[in-house]
Order: sequence, then C-alpha cells, then structure tokens
Amino acid sequence: MATQKLLLLPGDGIGPETMREVKALIALMNEAGLASFEIEEDFVGGAAYDAHGAAISEDAMAKAEAADAVLFGAVGGPKWDAVPYEQRPEAGLLRLRKDLAVFANLRPAIVYPALADASSLKRDLVEGLDILILRELTGGVYFGEPKEIRDLGNSQKRAVDTQVYDTFEIERIARVAFDLAKTRRNKVTSMEKRNVMKSGVLWHDVVDDVHKREYADVELEHMLADAGGMQLVRAPKQFDVIVTDNLFGDMLSDVAAMLTGSLGMLPSASLGAPDPASGKRRALYEPVHGSAPDIAGTGAANPIAMIASFGMCLRYSFGMGELADTLDAAIAAALDQGLRTPDIWSEGTRKVGTEEMGAAIREAFRAEAA
Repeated sequence: MATQKLLLLPGDGIGPETMREVKALIALMNEAGLASFEIEEDFVGGAAYDAHGAAISEDAMAKAEAADAVLFGAVGGPKWDAVPYEQRPEAGLLRLRKDLAVFANLRPAIVYPALADASSLKRDLVEGLDILILRELTGGVYFGEPKEIRDLGNSQKRAVDTQVYDTFEIERIARVAFDLAKTRRNKVTSMEKRNVMKSGVLWHDVVDDVHKREYADVELEHMLADAGGMQLVRAPKQFDVIVTDNLFGDMLSDVAAMLTGSLGMLPSASLGAPDPASGKRRALYEPVHGSAPDIAGTGAANPIAMIASFGMCLRYSFGMGELADTLDAAIAAALDQGLRTPDIWSEGTRKVGTEEMGAAIREAFRAEAA
C-alpha cells in the first residue's frame, strides 16, 4: 500500500478543533490498514504570524509543495486585526493557492436527507440537492494589479482593485467544468457579468468557444451572476455544475452553503493542473467556513465540513473513491441518528459538540468499512 504524504495546516479559531477530528479519522484508517498516511503539521494564518511574523513560513510552504495534498483549517480573528496588510492571516491562504497554482476550486453543495429541514429554504426546494460550484481561484480581482489605495490629496483617497483574466485561465477552468459535468448530470452553467464587465465578455466568449470545440456533447447555459444568485435561492436544483470567476465564486458558494443548512457543512477542494509526468495534481482541501472566533474553544464547532474536505482529498488526490463514499455514508449515518452541532440543531434532535460528532462519524465509518 502506497504511503500518502499529507500536510495539515489547522490555522486559527475553530480550525485546530475541527482538524483534530480529521487526525483521529486518519489514525483510525492507518490502524485498520485501510490506508497509509504520513502526516506533517505546521502553522498558517494568525498562528504563523505569532510564531514567525508571517502568515505562512517558507518552511511550511516547502512542506506544502512536497506533500501529496494539503488539508487546511481556517485563518483569522480579531486578535490580528491590526497586523500589516501583507501579513494578515488571509495572506497565508492566498499564498498557498497562488504558489501551489491550485486554480480550480470545487465546492459541492449537498443536502443530506436528515438535514433538508435545516436549510433556510423549504424542504421541497432543497431535498436531494447536489450541485457543484467551480470557482476560478488564482486570477481575477483578488490577484489583479494594480491593487492599492492612492492618496489624491485634499483628504481624498482612491482604492483600486483590478479584475484581470487571460484566455488560458478561462479555458482551463472551463475544461475542468465540462469534465466534471460528464461525471454528473452533463450540464454546465457559466456565470459572469458580461453586461457591465469586459472580463465577463471575454469569459462568456472563451467558455463558449471551448464548448463548441471540445465539449459539444455537454449542455451549456450562460447566466449573469446576479441572476444566478437569485436562481440559487429560487430553484437551486436546476443546476448541476456552476463555473464562475474568483469573486462571484466566492459569493455564490457561500449562498449555496446556506442551502445545505450551515457553512459548517460545506467542504471544498482546490486543484492544480495535472503533472505531465505523473498526472497528479497539486491540491489544497479546506472547509468553506471561516475561523468562527466567537465559538472557538467552546467545543461547539461543526466538524463535518472539515471531515468532508478530507473525503474530497481521498477522492481527488488519492484515488480512494470507495473510502470517500464510505465516509460520506458515515456522515449521513451520524446525522440520521439525530445528532446535531448547534449550527444545524432543531427541535427533536440531540445537540452535541465537535468531539461527539466526530466520534459518531468515526464509529459509523468503522461500521460501514467493516
């Protein structure tokens, strides 16, 4: 059995608490002979700033580049609000994404049967929901230059952020979208703002060209991103794979998270291009929720998004699809038992903490894998 090298970056806030549940799951898999993982751990975000004066150290970056995959927790919190902009906790995550060149961010929004009533939408709108938002992650307004605040004099300032996309960046994310759709329900919805943004015009045209040249057998529709946000809360099951840019993907995936009942339920995977020799992709896995400093240390954090992110790692980095399916079934089984962390609790269910939910998922996993 090949040994897989996995770097864990728990980060700040609830990151270390939810990561502990993944570490316990990895230990179970190793002990049961289901897999062979070699793990390293390091700082990122505010924890790295406290230790090294930077949001991620050069040593941690070297570990990330050498690992088969990186599992990331969360960064940030009020403790670091006053640090310089370049050293802010979020800069560690942005550097990981940029230096690892993980341009394709996969954010599934799946409603487990037991949680259909936890959504803010009516049950009939979300029951059976299974959509995938594909966000371009290393371009766009978050990385475009110039990015600055200019002093205009006379007590006036001007903030500038630049939205930039090149043809190749749009082509490669479009291909990932169409390839993913072929493994699902064969439909892609491309979202941009071509009515007011030149980058949206190019995005629309390039996606259209890739579709006509290479993926004519996949259904493609175009939708303005604001209309897409409306449709996500009006009739979300009309979508299969949504592909969009960095900014709109950030916002739309958070909307989709609430369809599932909580940000604590939404995992993600960020993938790079296949290596020409090995075919492997660099990969970064992370829950969509933030560091949640208001509940950090209380034992109330929902570990499901973190555990499900590890499940995506099993599937996309290690080719362990059956184990990933078993883990998905274990999460569903724990929820079917009526166990709920505070973010998804409702009358008639039993409120549990991070550790109890993690233990229940591991026990269900052990039973499913037997």
